Amino acid sequence: MAIAICGSIATDHLMRFKGKFSEQLLAEHLHHISLSFLVEELVIRRGGVAGNISYGMGVLGASPLLVGAVGSDFDEYRSWLEGKGVDCSGVRVSRNAHTARFMCTTDDDMAQLASFYVGAMAEARQISLSDLSDEVGKPELVLIGADDPEAMVRHSQACRDLEIPFAADPSQQLALLDGEQIRKLIAGATYLFTNEYEWGLLQKKADLTPEQVAEQVQTRITTLGKDGAEIVERDGTRTHIAVVPETKKVDPTGVGDGFRAGFLVGNAAGLSFERSAQLGSLVAVLVLETVAPQDWTWDRDSALKRIADAYGEDAATEIGAVVA
Repeated sequence: MAIAICGSIATDHLMRFKGKFSEQLLAEHLHHISLSFLVEELVIRRGGVAGNISYGMGVLGASPLLVGAVGSDFDEYRSWLEGKGVDCSGVRVSRNAHTARFMCTTDDDMAQLASFYVGAMAEARQISLSDLSDEVGKPELVLIGADDPEAMVRHSQACRDLEIPFAADPSQQLALLDGEQIRKLIAGATYLFTNEYEWGLLQKKADLTPEQVAEQVQTRITTLGKDGAEIVERDGTRTHIAVVPETKKVDPTGVGDGFRAGFLVGNAAGLSFERSAQLGSLVAVLVLETVAPQDWTWDRDSALKRIADAYGEDAATEIGAVVA
C-alpha cells in the first residue's frame, strides 16, 4: 500500500540575482513597484511539490503514488520519476495545457521572488481519489500538497469519505485559499505541514487558534528554517528537531519538499516522529546544497555519518535500518 502524493507537478525555471532584493525595495513606493533584476544564471529543472516529494521518497527506497495533472510534455519527466521508483499511474495528462511552470529568482540572502503558471494543474480537480483507489488500491496515507485549490479541498473530503488518513500541506496555496477552504482542507487531518510563516498565515486566514487547529489535526509539523522543525501533538507534546549543518547554501527551492519526503519515509517505516524529522532534515539540507529540488543524490554512508554527527549514533543506526 503506497503513500499517495497529491500536488503540483511542474518545470522549474530557477535564476540567481547577484545582490539583495531588500536593497532595491522602497517601502514608501511599494504600491507602484516596477523593478527588473538582471540575472546571471538560469537552470531549468523538474519540480512541483508532488514531483519533488515523490522523487525524494523514491531515492530513499519508497514507491510513492504520484497524483496530479500534467501536459503532453510530461513524458521525459515521467521516465525520470519512474526510474526512481515512483508510480505515475495517478497522473492525469491534459489534452490542451502544458505542464505547470515555476519561475523563481533567488538573491544572495536566499530570498526569493517567484511566479507560477498553472497550466494543466487546473485539471487536477478532475482526478477522483475514489476511482484511483479502486484502480490501484487504497493508499495508507494521502499527502495533499499545493495544487489546484478546488482539487485540494476535493481530495481532503475524499479522504474523509474513504476513511484514508491524510496530511494537509497547503504551503504556497495559502495565498489563494480562503478561510472556509482552509478549514475544509485541514479538518480531520492526521498531519498538518507548514513552515513558520505559513502557520501564522493559516491561523489568520482561517480564524483559528492553535488550540482550535489541534481539535482538527492530530499532529502539526512546522519547519522553522535554520532553527529546525517543531512537532506538536494533539495532547500538547512538543518535539524540536535541529537542522543538519549545511556544507554550503546553493538554492532553497524545494527544501521543504525534501523534509516532507524524509519524514514520510521514516514515519511509514515505523520511526518515531523525532527520527522521521531527523531524516527529513538531512534530505532538506541535501536539497539546499544543490541547484534544484531533484538534483540531489543519496550516498548512504555519507548520509548516515552526517546524521550521526548531528544527532548521535543511535539516530544513525535507527534511520539506517529503514532507508535504502
